[in-house]
Parts: sequence; C-alpha cells; structure tokens
Amino acid sequence: MGILAADNNLWLTLGLIAGGVLVLAWFMHWIRSEERAGAEPLLSTDLFRNRTANLGLVTQNAQWLLLMGTSFTVATYLQVVRGYNAIQTGVIFTAATLGLLASSLAAERLAKRLPQRTLITAGFALAVVGIGVLIGLVAGSPSPWAFAPGLLLIGLGLGVMLTPSVNVVQSAFPEEQQGEISGLSRSISNLGSTFGTAIAGTILVANLGKHAYAAAMAVLAVAALIGLATATRLPRTTPTAHDPADTPPPRPRA
Repeated sequence: MGILAADNNLWLTLGLIAGGVLVLAWFMHWIRSEERAGAEPLLSTDLFRNRTANLGLVTQNAQWLLLMGTSFTVATYLQVVRGYNAIQTGVIFTAATLGLLASSLAAERLAKRLPQRTLITAGFALAVVGIGVLIGLVAGSPSPWAFAPGLLLIGLGLGVMLTPSVNVVQSAFPEEQQGEISGLSRSISNLGSTFGTAIAGTILVANLGKHAYAAAMAVLAVAALIGLATATRLPRTTPTAHDPADTPPPRPRA
C-alpha cells in the first residue's frame, strides 16, 4: 500500500511502510516470546539463522517480483499503448510461456550437471539480458514480433532459476521443519509478486509519459541484478540440513 501511494503522497508512503515494519517487528517479538515461554510459535526464529536459506529466500522474492512485474508491465503496454485485446496479448505472451516450458523440461538434466548457484545466477543473467532486448526491440519496431525475443529470454531465465531457488531453501532444513520453511518460502514468493505489481503499477501511473514503460522495465532489471548479486553469494554446493557449518545449533528454550 505504501508503494502504491507513492505517486500521490510521499508522507503516506513513509507512514504505511513504517507501519509495516512495526508490524513485522511486533510479530518477531511475539514469536520470540512464545519460544521463551516454551510454546510452539507460528514460525520458528531458527528458520532465519540459516545463511543459505536466507539468501535463497531473497532470490525467490526477486524472481517473483520480476515475473509478476514483467507480466503486468508488458500486458498493460500491449493493451493501453498498442491497443491489443486480451487474446492478442495472450498470444504475444506465448513466447515467455515457451521459454518457461523449455527450461522446465530441461530442469532435471540441468540440476544433475550444474550447481544450484550456477542455475540461479544464469537465470537472473538471462532475465536481465531479456529485459534489455525487450526494451530495445520494442522501442525500435511497431511489430508484435519485437516482443518475442525478450519475452523468450525472460521466460527461459525464470524457468531455469525458480526450482533451484526452492531447492536451496528446502534442502537447508530437516524433514520436521519442511512444513514451516515451505510456508515461509511461499509467503516470501507472494510478497515478491506483490512488490512486482505494486512497483510496476506505481511507475506506470507516475506521469512519466512515453518513458513510463521503459522506466518500469528498467526498475525490474535492477531487481534482477540484486537477485543476481545475491545468487553469487550462495555456496557452490548446496549444504544439507545437517551441515553444521551453515546452520548454527538451535537456541535452548526456557
């Protein structure tokens, strides 16, 4: 809500974001209090003590931000600026779908040959290149085919890295914590989706004229670069849940 309010009232934006931070701080205080009391909290704070999982969650957030932000921006551009209807827009998006399908079908073979970090890094790199190609070709050509190469590359990049990011996070915890980390992982992904549509939507209505769509895609490219930088900090080999070097021992509860 704070991001969406940015084009109207910056004070409201700051207030809403500060309110969100306070809610998260209260939530962390509450679950720590539950742990100290010997109760079972909604979410264990031990989940946030694993460096590899934390980095993987950041990449997940960036991936879904990129996916939903790109979908929102391109679909809006096609229908508002180019005047295409919903069916024509869907046909153009087939290029991204084909990229996702191709990389998903190859995911098992790629996972056996390459480290998870390599796949995530390569996925972000492909997405950044795809955004650059998309902006360049669309600006220079009125043809709907100009969207295909960029969307294909973005789809390939997202398909390559989505599953490895989940694997990195899930494999960092033992079986008894899979329910908790799975819920946290999905929440972080949903938050990324929300950020993507909110950021792109705010930029599109910020009175930037004909540059609004390029600006929105450029911001998404920055998010992809942040994801890329985060992915480079992942370990070369994914540690298991029992690797003591990655996960500190849980704190004793009262």
